[in-house]
Amino acid sequence: MRTWLISGVSSGFGRALAEKVVSNGDRVVGTVRTSAACAEFEKLDPRRAVGVLLDVTRDADVTRVVSAIEQDVGAIDVLVNNAGYGHEGVIEETSMDDFRAQFAVNVFGAVAMTKAVLPFMRGRRHGHIINITSMGGIVTFPGLGAYHGSKFALEGISETLAKEVAAFGIKVTAVEPGAFRTEWAGQSMKRSDAAIADYEPLFGPLRKARIERSGKQAGDPRKAAAAIVKIVDAETPPVHLLLGTDALSFVRRKIESLSEEIDRWEALTIGTNFAD
Repeated sequence: MRTWLISGVSSGFGRALAEKVVSNGDRVVGTVRTSAACAEFEKLDPRRAVGVLLDVTRDADVTRVVSAIEQDVGAIDVLVNNAGYGHEGVIEETSMDDFRAQFAVNVFGAVAMTKAVLPFMRGRRHGHIINITSMGGIVTFPGLGAYHGSKFALEGISETLAKEVAAFGIKVTAVEPGAFRTEWAGQSMKRSDAAIADYEPLFGPLRKARIERSGKQAGDPRKAAAAIVKIVDAETPPVHLLLGTDALSFVRRKIESLSEEIDRWEALTIGTNFAD
């Protein structure tokens, strides 16, 4: 029986993944923010679902909780950094406090969790770290600059980490979902208070469409959970895993566009070395 540590299991991907893991006979330690959520989570299976109270932005608490899990529950085989949220607002109208809060959870929380489990995984020469990023860590849309910035950062950290820990038998995967039927665009979304009229023609329709699509997305979180379990079971899992037809389409278009732009400016690119 493997032990999974999944941050943010109250709803969305975290909850769907926890349910799938427990149903497969593995054990899940899930982080939540309230005692009520902890009790609700443990109803999944009194033996295999263990809730812990944790704010991933509190570094010392992260270290303490991970050490306690290792000692009292069991060796952590899989870490899933799922806790996070989206912030909506064009960059100019997004406050610096909102930018910092977005990175504190989506980036620094994941890094703190990762750094806390790594000494244990490295000592055992075994483990898998999964960072739930987004197709928004590869492609961008107006009005999600803080969110995209955080997910681009987590993509770079994940890819670098995969190279650093491969020799220790530790695997790293950045999972990049498209639009799934979670509360990401609904009650979980935080939105900037300021509204600059000049951006409304660009951003207004996108904001409206995102709200209207919430709860109607094509992506099924339960199928995403099953896909994540498959890569954990795989002998050679991917470093990047797109989830959803929209993610595949948008990312392929991004790669094609980037390749065309690189080709168009190649002469200027290669003309910047010293002549000698």
